[in-house]
Amino acid sequence: MGQTPVVTSRADALLSGPRGRRLCLELAEASRESWGWPQLIWRDGSAGYPVGRFEVGDLRSSLAAEIAATDLSGVGPAELLAALARSVERAMYWQPADDEDQLLADDETAALLRPVAELVVASPASRWWSRPLDAAGQHVVGWEPEHPAPRFTGARSALARWRDAVREDERRAAGERTADPRDQWGEAWWSTPAHDWYGLTTGAVPGSPAVPTRLPLVEDTLGWSSAVSWPVQVPDAARVFEVTGPADWADLVQLHPQEVTVLRRGTWWQLTGWDGRWLIPDWAAVAEEWDGVHLTVDGYLSTAGRALPVDVPGPPASTLLAGFEPDVTWWLTDLPELGAPTRWRRSDDEWEHWTPV
Repeated sequence: MGQTPVVTSRADALLSGPRGRRLCLELAEASRESWGWPQLIWRDGSAGYPVGRFEVGDLRSSLAAEIAATDLSGVGPAELLAALARSVERAMYWQPADDEDQLLADDETAALLRPVAELVVASPASRWWSRPLDAAGQHVVGWEPEHPAPRFTGARSALARWRDAVREDERRAAGERTADPRDQWGEAWWSTPAHDWYGLTTGAVPGSPAVPTRLPLVEDTLGWSSAVSWPVQVPDAARVFEVTGPADWADLVQLHPQEVTVLRRGTWWQLTGWDGRWLIPDWAAVAEEWDGVHLTVDGYLSTAGRALPVDVPGPPASTLLAGFEPDVTWWLTDLPELGAPTRWRRSDDEWEHWTPV
């Protein structure tokens, strides 16, 4: 296992991660009325019906030609947010990557998107993607009609129960499953304390109205069209760990490792091809040092979905950031009461278009 690759520019960072690459492709595709992709090549699939696939060489040639012919002069805040929302919504950690993400996993192919990446990082509309926690503008979002009541008390006990459950599940699964990564039994795919602790907030997309970022930027959407948000007052003395890229996430896991090899092996192997030890943060241990962990948008685009090496004793180990959306802060401590709610409605079929009701 080598060290996490060091990038030399913000454009390099954008093109180093699956979600950053997909953002650039989505932006380029949206800038043209039609794309001249090569013909699909149909072959017999394992289930007995034909499966269409592109040849990588043909796709790479077509992509290069399309990028050269794409006019990105009209790209502004709305176009950038739409491409970002599509990249986030199409993230998958519970199954193999889709065809476009698999295409972009090839470094030579992804390098063709550099002109798009350079435009993105030069745009003033992407400057907020690198911002740290906006303590004065945090919101919690609940989806209607099933949104749960916000829960910001009992953090320490909830995280302790989460750790106990993960360790017990890992121990029990080790005695029941083989070491073959294809032996997948519907394992969990997230690297957060999801389903055990819901203490998360987001900032807002710059503009008027100030839309909480979790409305347009959500993974694995269920097609919600209405939501409610509450402002949250963050304590001035809150200790927040900033994840701005792969090195930060790997450092957090290295300092507070939690083994989840058996529980994540099948799902994350399908996505990354790494068949070895898997680690995530021990969130209960992280809570002893930090009150929250914030992921910048840039950090998400360069980190999510990558198998990252972690320098810990024992056999080589990797980690994966999954189920942690951009500009989200996972709080590991109790927070004060929430402010007055605002109801939101998605104004059309585009995921990024939310307006207050």
